[in-house]
Amino acid sequence: MPWRERSPMDERVQFISDHQRQLWTMTELCERYNISRKTGYKWLGRYDAEGPPGLTNRSSRPHHSPQATDEDIAAAIQALRKRHPRWGAKKILPVLAEREPAWTLPAISTGNDILKRAGLVAPRRRRRPVAHPGYQPHAVTEPNAVWSADFKGQFRTRDAQLCYPLTICDVASRFVLTCHGLPAPTTADTIAVFRRAFQRYGLPHRIRTDNGEPFAAPSLGRLSRLSVWWVRLGVYPELIRPASPQQNGTHERMHRELKAETTRPPAADLRAQQRRFAQFRRRYNHDRPHEALGQQRPHRLYTAAPRRLPRRLGPLEYPGHYERRRVTAPGVMWWHSRPTVVSTVLIGETIGLEPIDDGEWDLHFGPIRLGRFDERTRRIAPAGRRR
Repeated sequence: MPWRERSPMDERVQFISDHQRQLWTMTELCERYNISRKTGYKWLGRYDAEGPPGLTNRSSRPHHSPQATDEDIAAAIQALRKRHPRWGAKKILPVLAEREPAWTLPAISTGNDILKRAGLVAPRRRRRPVAHPGYQPHAVTEPNAVWSADFKGQFRTRDAQLCYPLTICDVASRFVLTCHGLPAPTTADTIAVFRRAFQRYGLPHRIRTDNGEPFAAPSLGRLSRLSVWWVRLGVYPELIRPASPQQNGTHERMHRELKAETTRPPAADLRAQQRRFAQFRRRYNHDRPHEALGQQRPHRLYTAAPRRLPRRLGPLEYPGHYERRRVTAPGVMWWHSRPTVVSTVLIGETIGLEPIDDGEWDLHFGPIRLGRFDERTRRIAPAGRRR
């Protein structure tokens, strides 16, 4: 015969039945059921008031919590989330703190719970963490030390026109300087966009890009017509490693927001798409708090560069012990009356040769080391990868 199993509800019913039979005192009865007299009187009181339903378990949740978030604050959090669907509590709460300084706002975790309970957060799959690549670009602490630039992946507007968004961002302040949709990523159009940015914001010390055109080219020093122009302006073209977008992570993060807010779905044509880009820049620079900036807005941290775009390009300067040569068509320099192939992107430019050893020279274009020139073979061994 199997053992009889009794639930807590069965025990309480039996306790009430034994009490009504009056065979034991209350103390003896509570000892038989291994409960305290206080618990015994609790169940007797519930049974007298409600009958058998009073013996079921009740929620231990308090009827009122003094730390509960005010309904007006919760409604304001939800309203701001509906206005900015990609903002979480980390960005919403600083905005509310500025608007309503008298409010006592909840913690970030509580703010996120409010959004989840309101159904304003879509669940997403957790991704497996990726190992760190082991390389970090040098730290940037002030505006205009480094700008980053890239083309956001092309897409078609609703009239089937291709759009290539060119974005330029200040790394230190996260300020988006330019977001311009081009019909093609040509060098001429890219130079025109950068010229307007330089005229408005001045010249940075460095510009960080990937290795794609028109930022780089398969030439000595990976120089392109665009980066040659930057060097002439005193701006160092900083290339990340190939296939390493994480080394320009702040720019990639901005591109994710740009794609979500301006291209899904795309606008009717390029002009309408450009209006979306302009609205995105205003929101990103003036409205959106940035966690990496201590929830500050980029426009509060960015200031234009003191170096202005010159009207005319001056000659590149080299140390006095350098030999100087001018690159002529079709991309050659002349050494002892004999041509040596250099690069077509440097036609018309002056390069410097630093003596290293007998018959060996380091070839430079401004601050960029292009390679090692051996005057005996008249060959140039390309320099290693630039960072």
